[in-house]
Amino acid sequence: MKATNFALIGVAGYIAPRHLKAIKDVDGTLIAALDKHDSVGVLDSYFPDTDFFVEFERFDRHIEKKKREDDTQLDYVSICTPNYLHDAHIRMALRSGAHAICEKPLVLNPWNLDALQDIEKETGKKVFTILQLRLHPSIIALKEKIQNGPKEKVYDVDLTYLTSRGNWYHASWKGDVAKSGGVASNIGVHFFDMLSWIFGDVKVNKTHVHSYDRAAGYLEFEQARVKWFLSIDSEALPKEVKAKGQRTYRSITVEGDEVEFSAGFTELHTESYKEILAGNGFGLEDARTSIEIVHAIRTATMSTLTAGEFHPFVNLEQSKHPFERE
Repeated sequence: MKATNFALIGVAGYIAPRHLKAIKDVDGTLIAALDKHDSVGVLDSYFPDTDFFVEFERFDRHIEKKKREDDTQLDYVSICTPNYLHDAHIRMALRSGAHAICEKPLVLNPWNLDALQDIEKETGKKVFTILQLRLHPSIIALKEKIQNGPKEKVYDVDLTYLTSRGNWYHASWKGDVAKSGGVASNIGVHFFDMLSWIFGDVKVNKTHVHSYDRAAGYLEFEQARVKWFLSIDSEALPKEVKAKGQRTYRSITVEGDEVEFSAGFTELHTESYKEILAGNGFGLEDARTSIEIVHAIRTATMSTLTAGEFHPFVNLEQSKHPFERE
C-alpha cells in the first residue's frame, strides 16, 4: 500500500509535536518540514530522516523537485504556523497538489474561507481543520443529550477558560492582534466551535471585554444562552486555583452542571488525522461559524452590561485592561 506523504510547516511551534505524533500514528511519512527557527530536535523523536528547511523558497522547491524527479507526490501539508499565515500556507498546499490540514483558527476572517473554497474547486484538493473537541467523548455525549432533549429548551451555559501566559506571550506574534486575532481567536475559537456544534446557529453575539489579555461576552444560540470569559492573565484565576499553584482553570457548566472534559485531550489530534484520512475530516464550512464568531468579537463595539448576560468574572474586570499595554 502506498505510503501517505506529509509535509509540516511550523515544526518548531508549540502544537507541532501533536501533529508529528498523529502523522506517525497513522503510518504517514514526513518528507519535508519547514520553520524559520531551527530548534527542531523534536524531529528526532518522530521522523529523523525528514528534510528540514528554514527558508520557504527552498522548502517549496524541494517539494516540487521530489514530485518531478522522484515521482513523490505530496498528499497532505500540515500547518502549525502563526494564525495570520494560515491562509497563505493553505493556498500553497492546495497549489502543490496536496490537501491541507490546518490548526485552528483556520483563518482570521470569514471572507478568507470563500476564497479558499474557490481554490479547492480549482485544484480539486481539500482544506481540513483540527476541531478536536468534536471528537471528545464527553462533548459528543453532551451533544447527544441536547439532541435527545426538548427541542424548545434553551440552556444556560457558562464558559470559563483561563490559561496563564508569561511576558513572552505579549512579545510574540500571539500578543499582536493583527497576527493572532486576539485572545478570543487564539484560545477560544475551538470552544465557540463546540458550542455552535452542540447548540445551533448564533442569534446574539455581544462583547463585554476585549483587551490584550482577556475577553468576555454573551452568546445566544438556538438552544443556549452562554456567558463566557477567557484570559491569559494569572491574576484572573480564582483564589482557590491560585492557592493550589495551578495556572490553568477550565470550566463549562450547562444548567449549573459541570461538563468534565479535562481527560482525553492527548490523543485527539491522532483521532482527527484518522478521520481525515478516512474521508471524514472537518472542512471549511465546519469552521465558518466559529470564524464568524471570533471575527465579530474582534471588531465589536463593547456592549453595555445587561443583567443576566455577563459572566461573573466581568464584574471585577470590566474596563481594567485597555487593549494596548502600558
